[in-house]
Amino acid sequence: QVQLVESGGGSVQAGGSLRLSCQAFGYFGSTYSMAWFRQAPGKEREGVASIDSGGRTGYADSVKGRFTISRDNTKATLYLQMNSLKPEDTNIYYCAYDHRPGLVVPGRSDFGYWGRGTQVTISS
Repeated sequence: QVQLVESGGGSVQAGGSLRLSCQAFGYFGSTYSMAWFRQAPGKEREGVASIDSGGRTGYADSVKGRFTISRDNTKATLYLQMNSLKPEDTNIYYCAYDHRPGLVVPGRSDFGYWGRGTQVTISS
């Protein structure tokens, strides 16, 4: 069983930066995939960025060059550095984990474990 707790959300002006964190608790294997998703009320969930145990990353086109996903295995923590934020980045951001490696976003959303989300609000 894996539990995920997101933090770091908040409200910033357009052009600003935020760093989201996802603390993972529980049993982890040597192989895994982790990702950030976002979803606004009434809209479909969107894969933002992913990283797996092999270091492979994936990004949605809408965030390439602005967002960076990283992980600290010693702290069992996933990060999302978000720069040059835009009002359209306003969403609830969710952390996801799966024991299988190679789940890359966009494209894969079948992660087995999910956090409860953290709100990110960007004002113009």
